[in-house]
Amino acid sequence: MGYVSVPGGDNMGSALAGDNLAKSKATSYASFASSRPVAESVIGALKLDIAPDELLTQVTVTAAKDTAQIKIEASADTAQQAQALANAWVVSLAEQVKILESAPNPADPNAVPLDSIIKVVPLGDAPLPSAPSSPNKKMTLVIGALAGLIAGVAYALIRNHLDRRIRSVEMVEKATGASVVGTIPVDERLRGSRHVVESGVIDHSSTEGYAMSEALRELRTNLHYMNVDNPPRVIVITSSVPGEGKSTIAANLAVTIAATGQRVILIDGDLRRPVVAEFFGLAGGGGLTDILSGQATLNDVLQVYRPVPTLAVLGAGRIPPNPSELLGSMAMKRLLERLSEDAVVLIDAPPLLPVTDAAILARSTDGALVVAGAGKTSIDELVKAVASLEKVSAPLLGAVLNRVPTTGSQAAGYGYYGKGYYYHQDAAKGKKAARPKPARPARAAAERVESYTDEGLDREAAFDELLNPNTGEAPTRRVTRSR
Repeated sequence: MGYVSVPGGDNMGSALAGDNLAKSKATSYASFASSRPVAESVIGALKLDIAPDELLTQVTVTAAKDTAQIKIEASADTAQQAQALANAWVVSLAEQVKILESAPNPADPNAVPLDSIIKVVPLGDAPLPSAPSSPNKKMTLVIGALAGLIAGVAYALIRNHLDRRIRSVEMVEKATGASVVGTIPVDERLRGSRHVVESGVIDHSSTEGYAMSEALRELRTNLHYMNVDNPPRVIVITSSVPGEGKSTIAANLAVTIAATGQRVILIDGDLRRPVVAEFFGLAGGGGLTDILSGQATLNDVLQVYRPVPTLAVLGAGRIPPNPSELLGSMAMKRLLERLSEDAVVLIDAPPLLPVTDAAILARSTDGALVVAGAGKTSIDELVKAVASLEKVSAPLLGAVLNRVPTTGSQAAGYGYYGKGYYYHQDAAKGKKAARPKPARPARAAAERVESYTDEGLDREAAFDELLNPNTGEAPTRRVTRSR
């Protein structure tokens, strides 16, 4: 640091004038200190191998307001080099000011110039820096953290705004105008395999699969109460795009409805990629296409699902070259009318967006259920799927959200609050006193299946009347559900 010195006079006025002059000079000297002459003087004094203009970038000179002080800040590779540079700069500035302010002798122009009364006096050596000024690690960390936080929040907001995947029931109902008639939770038993997980039996000894069972029963109830006097008898189950779990819901919903003792027929209406027979472990080969083409009768290809005798499965049959024409034919309409007289008919249909099969089928039924994967299907895909049904005037029964999360904040968006576990606990408490020994519940499914044959009936007897409509004979016994 340097100080501009101006000798004062013998009186107060002279001293005040000298102080004002020193303050004024300090401002001008601060500007002069950033000039090439001072930099060249420092380079010569310290014997530096650097250009004056480059050295000037390492030094900052300021004049303190309303004072005669000049502050010099220098930066270098080491603390010692920065200290030496600051000290040399003050000394060089003092020398240049001395030369600048010296006046020639008017009596002898060739004589040595007279020394100026205004001087820059160094105020001691610059202190040795204890820490580097750059990089400032603490400041860098703070700035980095703030920048990361701002970027993260901005990204989350933008992604949330642009993310069109289904996140709540309200999102579906607002965008499509369709009611959500079922929310099916995630079930770990369905990962990586195609099989039926429902048995139609309530087992209070285990919580595994209880949430899904309750959700399917709720869906079954909602379908029934859409029209109490005339509930839907022929239902198409489809989706907007592949991979949303429509076939899984169709298979397990069929078991759930059949568990009430009502006859159910599940038809594989996906004549492009049939999978229903695989779900139930039934034989492939003949099926729907063989009936429609007149190559087989219903009695030849309809297969009763033995664990639940009131459920029969009609496979797809041979894959035809014209699926849409077959599904929209009069033969298909007559078949559905015949089957719906004695049973509830569920049809696993292809997705709506890739092909038109499901929309064609839905026109000949009581309506369609559109399955959407929670957190996977975009709302735009679902809206297009619903619009494709509206274009052909096909009735829409509602939407079913599949793979709904059961825990965390996302579960609340779908109206799911772990209710399956809640009801399971209530049911378990209500039957605690009358609960049989632990070994009994595991046999419940087998005992229920046996109850159909205890009356001397074949498992296929539930569909004798349907398969042989021209006999005119009523079945000798009626299948009842044991409780």
